[in-house]
Amino acid sequence: MTATAPSTAPVGHARVPAAKAPAASGRLRAWATRAPLLPALIFMITVTQLPFVATLVISFFDWNALYPDARRFTWFANYSEVLTDPDLRSSVLTTILLTASVVLTSLVLGLVLALLLDRRFKGRGIVRTLLIAPFLLVPVAAALLWKHVLYNPEYGLFNGLLRWIGGDGTAQPDWISNAPLPAVAASLVWQWTPFMMLILLAGLQSRDPQLIEAARMDGAGDWQVFRHLTLPHLRRYLELGALLGSIYIVQNFDAVFTLTSGGLGTANLPYTVYQSFYQAHENGLASAAGVLVVIGSLVIATFALRVVSSLFREEGSRA
Repeated sequence: MTATAPSTAPVGHARVPAAKAPAASGRLRAWATRAPLLPALIFMITVTQLPFVATLVISFFDWNALYPDARRFTWFANYSEVLTDPDLRSSVLTTILLTASVVLTSLVLGLVLALLLDRRFKGRGIVRTLLIAPFLLVPVAAALLWKHVLYNPEYGLFNGLLRWIGGDGTAQPDWISNAPLPAVAASLVWQWTPFMMLILLAGLQSRDPQLIEAARMDGAGDWQVFRHLTLPHLRRYLELGALLGSIYIVQNFDAVFTLTSGGLGTANLPYTVYQSFYQAHENGLASAAGVLVVIGSLVIATFALRVVSSLFREEGSRA
């Protein structure tokens, strides 16, 4: 019998290529799956991040477009002016007041509508569609609708109803002039209530029906079920609606511009940014105000993402 000669090749050198091959092929497969997304990623960075970086840089300059040669670097002077100028500070307070009033009112009305639509009745699908319609309108179109169809003192629907109820001698108020900020808030509430309703209706339909049935068998009434079961279950959905609504309403420009043109104490921070940039041509000051709006929106968005992730974790644990 002849013995086979043992292999003299080094064991370590023979194993290294075999170990590296799967890792290299895995990396190639990962890059092959990511490659189709690279154009979208590059486009998103170009469209969103580069303009923000440019805005951030401009915010550190005293830069008036009418005097481009007088441009100079001022560090945080623009931010200090935004926070200390009475008009800009007033616009910040108006933004907070408008956002808080619209979000809270929309949440309450959205909760009432969600509770009604959670019940079964004929034509529920049609009613849902009609209630969602205001949210689907273009914001400028919704503001124009309220300005000319509802608020107009001569032919508006509100004054027409007053005339129909009280006769021709009834006073016909100018709604926008008499109550400018509530007029803007009412148009935004009308548009954002359907959004809150959809979020809360999804939360209502994710309740455990067996738990509700057990509570009713134990003698709990509608108020007890709502207070001890429904409301705690909707807490995350209420937080999500409040945070998402705040993100969008903080940045709202259309309603203020269309209804009041920023007059009568309704100028919020986005309108002030527009006014500083396009009317006063203060590029640096407007950029600083815009950066503050973005920072505030990012803070709210961070909390919104945490609420969304917690909702996903809760749904995953139930599944």
